[in-house]
Amino acid sequence: MVYGDIGTSPLYALRECLAHGRFEPGNELTVLGPVSLMIWSLTVIVTVKYLLILTRADFHGEGGTFALYGLLRQSKVGLDRKAVSILGMIVLVAAAMMYGDGMITPAISVLSAVEGLEQLKVDFPDWAIPAMASVIIIGIFWVQKFGTAKIGVSFGPIMMVWFATLATLGVVHVAEHPDVLRAFSPHYGVSYLIYERGEALHVMGTVLLAVTGCEALFADIGHFGRRAMNRSWFFAAYPALMLNYLGQGALLLHDASAIEHPFFRLAPESMTIPLVLLATMATAIASQAMITGVFSLTQQAVQLGFVPRLKIVHTSSDVRGQIYMPQVNFLLLVACLALVAVFQKSSALAAAYGLSVSSVMVLTSGLLFMIMRKLWLWPIWKAALPVALFLTLELGYLAGSLTKLLHGAWIPLVITLVLVVIMKTWRDGRAILMKRVLRALVPVSHVVDELKADRIVRVAGIGVFLSSSAEGLPLVLLHHLKHNKVLHDTAVLLTVKFAEEPYIPAERRTEIVELHGSFFRVILNYGFAESPNVMRDLSAVFQERKITKRGGVSYYQSRELLLTDGRGAMARWRKKVFVLLSRMARPATGYFELPSRQVIELGIQLEL
Repeated sequence: MVYGDIGTSPLYALRECLAHGRFEPGNELTVLGPVSLMIWSLTVIVTVKYLLILTRADFHGEGGTFALYGLLRQSKVGLDRKAVSILGMIVLVAAAMMYGDGMITPAISVLSAVEGLEQLKVDFPDWAIPAMASVIIIGIFWVQKFGTAKIGVSFGPIMMVWFATLATLGVVHVAEHPDVLRAFSPHYGVSYLIYERGEALHVMGTVLLAVTGCEALFADIGHFGRRAMNRSWFFAAYPALMLNYLGQGALLLHDASAIEHPFFRLAPESMTIPLVLLATMATAIASQAMITGVFSLTQQAVQLGFVPRLKIVHTSSDVRGQIYMPQVNFLLLVACLALVAVFQKSSALAAAYGLSVSSVMVLTSGLLFMIMRKLWLWPIWKAALPVALFLTLELGYLAGSLTKLLHGAWIPLVITLVLVVIMKTWRDGRAILMKRVLRALVPVSHVVDELKADRIVRVAGIGVFLSSSAEGLPLVLLHHLKHNKVLHDTAVLLTVKFAEEPYIPAERRTEIVELHGSFFRVILNYGFAESPNVMRDLSAVFQERKITKRGGVSYYQSRELLLTDGRGAMARWRKKVFVLLSRMARPATGYFELPSRQVIELGIQLEL
C-alpha cells in the first residue's frame, strides 16, 4: 500500500516523458535516455534519499513534514526566533503542497488506468472515460468511512500481484531485446538531456512522475516501520519498477507505434481488460494511501494548531492512527471530480501534478541538510555531497514543472497559497487570542481565598472547566461564579496540551496541580500524532483520587464571540477569515468527545 503511488507511475510516466521530449523512431538515445533518467531517479531519490537516509530522521518513529518540524524544534540545535519562524513557514508550505498532491493523485491515477480501455477496438465517446473514472473515484471516497482495517485486508495481495505483473510484463520484453539494459548507464540520461537542449527542462518535469509519492512514503514510516518498508522496496517494488520501465523501453526501441500507451502495449490485446481491472485496483489502493496520509497530516495540523478542530472518526479500536475525517474527505472528493471534469485526460493532468511534488522534495532536502548538520553533527562536506546530488535532480524536476505553469501547474500553486493563508491566519489568530486571554487571567488565589473563607456556596457534583491555559483561572469559571454564584464539591480546571512530539508516554500523560482541597488543576498531555482520550484519562484521575460521580459531572466551556475591531496585528480581511474558520471549528467538547448533554457553554466576547 505504501508504494501504491510510485507503483502505478508506469501507467503514464514514460509515455509523458516521451511526449514532451523528442521521440525519434530509430534513434535509441530518445528511448534509452528517458529510461535511464527514471531508473536513476528511483535509485537516487527514492532508494538513497528517502529510504536509506531520510527514514533515519524519524521523530519517535513518525515521519513526514510535521515530524521533521518537531524533530528540529525539540532538539537543542540553537535555532533563534527568526530561524524558528522560517522553519515554521517552510513546514506550512510543504504541508499545503501535500494537500495539492492528495487532490491530484486519485484523479491522475484512476484516469490513467481507465484509459487502458482505449486499446480495445471500441469507439468510446469523449465523456465515457472521464465518467467511468469519476464513478470509481466516488467509490474510493465513499468507502473511506468504513476505515482502512475493513477495506484494506486485500491491499497487500493485490499490490503483490500488481508488482509481479509489472515485473513479468517488463522481463518478457527485456529478454527479447536485452540491448535496453544499456539504460543502466547514467551516460544515456545525461547525453539525452544534452541532446534535448531546449526541451531538457520539460523532460525533467515529466521524469519526476516516476518518483511521485515519496513524501507519502516517508509519512507512513510510523504505520509500517523502516525495516518492513525497506524489505518491500528492495525485494518487490524497486526491481519490478525498473524491469517495467526497461520493458517499455525495449518495446519502443522496436515498435514506435506503442508510444500512445506503452504500458498497456506490453501485454497481448486479449489481456487488456484484465490488466485495466488490475490497474484500476492498484490505482484505487494508491489513492487510498494518499487519502489516509492527508487524514493523518490534517490531524497533526489540528493538534499543532495550524488548522481549526475538525471532526475525527476513529475507524479502529485496535490499530492506532486509523481515522476518517468527513469534511476533509468531502473536499478531496469535490477537488478530484473537478480535476477529472476539467482535464479529461491523464496526459493533460500530468502538467499539474509535478509542481507540488517537486517543491516538497526541495523543501525536504533543505530540512534534511539542517538535520545532518545540527542533529547528526555531520561535517559540512559530508552533508553537502548527498544533498547536492538530491537537489541537482530535484531542482531539475522543479524547473521542469514550472515550465508547465500555464498548462495546469498553476493549480497546486493556488491550492498552496490558499492553504498557507488559512493555516497562517488560524495560527496567528489563535496566538492573538491567547495573549488576550493571558492578559485577562485572574490569579487562582482569587478563588482559593474565597473558598478558604467559605464565601462560595458548594453544590453536589463535579464541575470540569476547560481552559486553554494552564495558568490562572479560566474565564468560563469566572463567568460561572458571577452568574450562578456556586461551585461544585469537586472543581477541576482541565487543560489539554499537544506537544511537538508524536507520542507522549503514559507516565507523562497527566499532571495534577493541587489548588485547595477538592479544587485542583489537571493537565493532559498528548503528542501531535495521538488521538486524545480525555474521558478515559480524566476518569483515571477521579478513580485515583477516589472521587465518586454522585451528583453528576458537568463540563463548562467558553464560547468565543469574536470582534474584529480590536487592535490585533492581523489585517481586517484576515480577521474576517479567522472568524469564519472559528465558526467552522468543532467545539473543544465535541473534539474531545465529551458527553453533549453534560456540556454547558458560556459566551465570552474577545477582540482580535
